[in-house]
Amino acid sequence: MEGSNGGGVVKHILLAKFKDGIPADQINQLIKQYANLVNLIEPMKSFHWGENVSIENFHQGFTHVFESTFDSTDGIAEYIDHPAHVEYANILLPQLEKVLVIDYKPEKVSP
Repeated sequence: MEGSNGGGVVKHILLAKFKDGIPADQINQLIKQYANLVNLIEPMKSFHWGENVSIENFHQGFTHVFESTFDSTDGIAEYIDHPAHVEYANILLPQLEKVLVIDYKPEKVSP
């Protein structure tokens, strides 16, 4: 049974559309800085990212997805308040035209 700390794997998903005119090398540097947070913030267990490759055209302009994994919702709260995240967010967010963040607990479908 889960405790009050929101235990259990939690995924933190950030969808982003960078502003027009931001050079690819600057975007790559921002992604490297994001990935490095996993080395600075203990509750952040893993980081993956990718660019939209969907052919369905339902992406609403979002071009990048960033996925971080945590052991609990408390871990996400600690991450959000961590000085390294706050500093990075202040660098990243002004570069984005659109952003959407969702946290969820992966569930398996019972047979």
